[in-house]
Amino acid sequence: CIRDSLTLWLLGGVSSLIGAMAYAELGTAMPRSGGEYHFLSKIYHPALGFVSGWISFVVGLAAPSAAAATALSAYLMAALAISPGEGLFNTAQLTSILVILLLSMLHARYKRAGASFQNIMTSLKILVLLLFIFAGILSRTDNSLDFSPTTASLKEIVSPAFAVAIFFVSFAYSGWNAAAYIIGEMKNPGRNIPISLILGTLLVTSLYIGITYVFLKVIPMGTMAGKIEIGFLFGRELLGIDAGRVMGLLFSLLLFSTVSSLIITGPRVTQVMGEDYPGLRWFSHTSVFDTPARAIYIQAGIAIVYLTTSTFEQMITSIGFTLNLMTLLTVVGMMLFRKHLPAGASVYRIRPYPLLPIIFILINTWVLIYGLVYRPFESFGGIITAVVGLLVWYWMKDKN
Repeated sequence: CIRDSLTLWLLGGVSSLIGAMAYAELGTAMPRSGGEYHFLSKIYHPALGFVSGWISFVVGLAAPSAAAATALSAYLMAALAISPGEGLFNTAQLTSILVILLLSMLHARYKRAGASFQNIMTSLKILVLLLFIFAGILSRTDNSLDFSPTTASLKEIVSPAFAVAIFFVSFAYSGWNAAAYIIGEMKNPGRNIPISLILGTLLVTSLYIGITYVFLKVIPMGTMAGKIEIGFLFGRELLGIDAGRVMGLLFSLLLFSTVSSLIITGPRVTQVMGEDYPGLRWFSHTSVFDTPARAIYIQAGIAIVYLTTSTFEQMITSIGFTLNLMTLLTVVGMMLFRKHLPAGASVYRIRPYPLLPIIFILINTWVLIYGLVYRPFESFGGIITAVVGLLVWYWMKDKN
């Protein structure tokens, strides 16, 4: 289990890194905000791009912000020893809703302050994770980690449970393509897109593998089962209940940056769609604060719907399927688009090619197939969302 958990995070990191390299190539060749919406519209057809943007609007970015806010409230409740409560609008849900509303107001009204907040919280998150990793490595607590390969571990890696678990890892890595959503707001995108996508993903992968290693080293596997607030458990096992509460509080604060980043990037997709489709022009409106305030508040509303109607696991599984589907199509599209690029075009190019894109395609196809078979409700929910998006596109194109 320990070996497989680390393999899971490593596989997710490798897939995300290859995806970041592919997006860097597309981003330097087609520098416009919108992420998959812009890429798929240009490579395949506007209908597929619209469906991708629709999925980002309805599921891909609202649901992750809801899931991250749920994790934040779980850490906070554990750190403060507060019962999360039961029923609709319990203490945990109200906390998550309040977080989304406050951060949405911040980014809708105060662009510079919101950017500064995001930079500070991200830097703090990196620093705290590094401290946790070093504390775990230096700790005398050791659950006797064994990394030697066995027949049983190889069977588990190709099992349905392992493939479905990738959905949860995909959620953790889901920000690897965030820079592609705000290309239009970048200075010197030809240089900064590859740097932000590739180096950012490398850093996150290293931190995730490191923190997973020390969690497994310090916390018994049985203690982690079914828990969201792993950082709280880490502190409790390492230094006692009081330190656990401090670490749980720190993790809850760090999750502010995760929710904040999704609130920043998500509405940019809706804004670009509104610029292209007159029927969605309302969403492209920029407020007096130079922010897509309407799109920000609409995404906040959708996130709150997820908070009150779905479990944490349902949100993550639905996100995982739809995100994997769209990123898979984008990486395949990168391979198709490269054929039309002039030989001397000044763009970043993924190498070694086509080996890395093929590895990405195999990993994500495997996950999608297992998701359809073993998580059909959530996976078909993603497909239905895509079909609805296609119907909306047919309605919208007649209004152009």
